[in-house]
Amino acid sequence: MEALNRAIDIVMLVDDNDTDNFISKRIIEITGFSKRVEVKNSGKSALDYIKENQNNSEELPNIIFLDINMPIVDGFVFLYEFEKFNELVKNKCKVIILSSSDNKRDIDKIVNNNHVIKFITKPLTEVALEEIKLNNI
Repeated sequence: MEALNRAIDIVMLVDDNDTDNFISKRIIEITGFSKRVEVKNSGKSALDYIKENQNNSEELPNIIFLDINMPIVDGFVFLYEFEKFNELVKNKCKVIILSSSDNKRDIDKIVNNNHVIKFITKPLTEVALEEIKLNNI
Protein backbone atom coordinates (compact mmCIF):
# COMPACT_ATOMS: atom_id res chain seq x y z
CA MET A 1 0.00 0.00 0.00
CA GLU A 2 2.94 2.31 0.64
CA ALA A 3 3.84 2.36 -3.07
CA LEU A 4 0.51 4.08 -3.79
CA ASN A 5 1.41 7.02 -1.60
CA ARG A 6 4.97 7.42 -2.80
CA ALA A 7 5.43 10.10 -5.42
CA ILE A 8 7.45 9.23 -8.49
CA ASP A 9 10.58 11.38 -8.67
CA ILE A 10 10.46 12.66 -12.26
CA VAL A 11 7.87 12.39 -15.00
CA MET A 12 8.59 13.65 -18.51
CA LEU A 13 5.81 14.78 -20.84
CA VAL A 14 6.76 14.65 -24.52
CA ASP A 15 4.10 16.30 -26.66
CA ASP A 16 4.05 19.13 -29.18
CA ASN A 17 0.59 20.23 -28.00
CA ASP A 18 0.94 22.86 -25.24
CA THR A 19 -2.67 22.46 -24.11
CA ASP A 20 -2.28 18.70 -23.66
CA ASN A 21 0.98 19.26 -21.77
CA PHE A 22 -0.69 21.83 -19.50
CA ILE A 23 -3.61 19.51 -18.71
CA SER A 24 -1.35 16.49 -18.11
CA LYS A 25 1.03 18.49 -15.93
CA ARG A 26 -1.85 19.85 -13.81
CA ILE A 27 -3.32 16.36 -13.28
CA ILE A 28 0.11 15.04 -12.24
CA GLU A 29 0.60 17.98 -9.83
CA ILE A 30 -2.92 17.87 -8.37
CA THR A 31 -2.71 14.13 -7.68
CA GLY A 32 0.83 14.34 -6.28
CA PHE A 33 1.79 11.59 -8.74
CA SER A 34 5.27 13.00 -9.24
CA LYS A 35 7.66 15.32 -7.41
CA ARG A 36 8.80 16.92 -10.69
CA VAL A 37 7.44 17.22 -14.22
CA GLU A 38 9.76 17.87 -17.15
CA VAL A 39 7.82 19.13 -20.17
CA LYS A 40 9.36 18.70 -23.63
CA ASN A 41 7.60 20.05 -26.72
CA SER A 42 9.35 17.73 -29.15
CA GLY A 43 10.81 14.27 -29.37
CA LYS A 44 14.16 15.86 -30.17
CA SER A 45 14.28 18.03 -27.03
CA ALA A 46 13.30 14.98 -24.94
CA LEU A 47 16.09 12.89 -26.49
CA ASP A 48 18.55 15.76 -25.94
CA TYR A 49 17.57 15.96 -22.26
CA ILE A 50 18.02 12.20 -21.80
CA LYS A 51 21.35 12.26 -23.64
CA GLU A 52 22.63 15.08 -21.38
CA ASN A 53 21.63 13.12 -18.28
CA GLN A 54 22.23 9.55 -19.44
CA ASN A 55 24.87 8.92 -16.78
CA ASN A 56 23.04 10.75 -13.98
CA SER A 57 20.15 8.59 -12.82
CA GLU A 58 18.99 11.35 -10.42
CA GLU A 59 17.99 13.50 -13.41
CA LEU A 60 16.46 10.78 -15.56
CA PRO A 61 12.67 10.51 -15.63
CA ASN A 62 11.07 7.41 -14.11
CA ILE A 63 8.17 7.67 -16.54
CA ILE A 64 8.02 9.24 -19.99
CA PHE A 65 4.54 10.03 -21.29
CA LEU A 66 5.13 10.03 -25.05
CA ASP A 67 2.81 11.29 -27.78
CA ILE A 68 2.97 9.44 -31.11
CA ASN A 69 2.04 12.19 -33.55
CA MET A 70 4.58 15.02 -33.45
CA PRO A 71 6.45 16.79 -36.23
CA ILE A 72 10.02 15.76 -37.16
CA VAL A 73 10.79 13.37 -34.26
CA ASP A 74 7.52 11.50 -33.64
CA GLY A 75 6.94 8.75 -31.09
CA PHE A 76 8.30 6.04 -33.41
CA VAL A 77 11.54 7.92 -34.11
CA PHE A 78 11.85 8.70 -30.38
CA LEU A 79 11.60 4.99 -29.53
CA TYR A 80 14.09 4.06 -32.25
CA GLU A 81 16.62 6.56 -30.82
CA PHE A 82 15.77 5.58 -27.22
CA GLU A 83 16.88 2.03 -28.04
CA LYS A 84 20.45 3.33 -28.51
CA PHE A 85 20.79 4.60 -24.92
CA ASN A 86 22.72 2.73 -22.25
CA GLU A 87 21.13 0.19 -19.90
CA LEU A 88 20.86 2.75 -17.08
CA VAL A 89 18.51 4.85 -19.21
CA LYS A 90 16.53 1.92 -20.61
CA ASN A 91 16.05 0.36 -17.17
CA LYS A 92 15.13 3.57 -15.37
CA CYS A 93 12.87 5.28 -17.94
CA LYS A 94 9.54 3.54 -18.50
CA VAL A 95 7.69 4.77 -21.59
CA ILE A 96 3.92 5.17 -21.58
CA ILE A 97 2.27 6.25 -24.80
CA LEU A 98 -0.17 9.09 -24.21
CA SER A 99 -1.87 9.71 -27.52
CA SER A 100 -5.12 10.72 -29.16
CA SER A 101 -4.34 8.31 -32.00
CA ASP A 102 -6.76 5.44 -32.34
CA ASN A 103 -5.03 4.07 -35.43
CA LYS A 104 -4.89 0.34 -34.70
CA ARG A 105 -1.72 -0.13 -36.79
CA ASP A 106 0.06 2.63 -34.82
CA ILE A 107 -1.11 1.19 -31.52
CA ASP A 108 -0.06 -2.37 -32.40
CA LYS A 109 3.33 -1.21 -33.68
CA ILE A 110 4.06 0.86 -30.61
CA VAL A 111 2.69 -1.51 -27.96
CA ASN A 112 4.98 -4.24 -29.27
CA ASN A 113 8.01 -2.07 -28.52
CA ASN A 114 10.04 -3.46 -25.59
CA HIS A 115 10.22 -0.10 -23.82
CA VAL A 116 6.53 0.76 -23.99
CA ILE A 117 4.76 -0.48 -20.90
CA LYS A 118 1.32 1.03 -21.45
CA PHE A 119 -0.89 2.87 -23.94
CA ILE A 120 -3.21 5.60 -22.63
CA THR A 121 -5.64 7.62 -24.71
CA LYS A 122 -5.62 11.38 -24.06
CA PRO A 123 -6.45 13.13 -21.89
CA LEU A 124 -4.41 11.88 -18.95
CA THR A 125 -6.74 11.24 -16.01
CA GLU A 126 -6.47 10.65 -12.29
CA VAL A 127 -7.81 7.12 -12.85
CA ALA A 128 -5.03 6.36 -15.37
CA LEU A 129 -2.39 7.64 -12.91
CA GLU A 130 -3.86 5.51 -10.10
CA GLU A 131 -3.74 2.47 -12.37
CA ILE A 132 -0.07 3.12 -13.14
CA LYS A 133 0.73 3.30 -9.42
CA LEU A 134 -1.34 0.19 -8.66
CA ASN A 135 0.70 -1.74 -11.20
CA ASN A 136 3.93 -0.46 -9.61
CA ILE A 137 5.11 0.96 -12.88
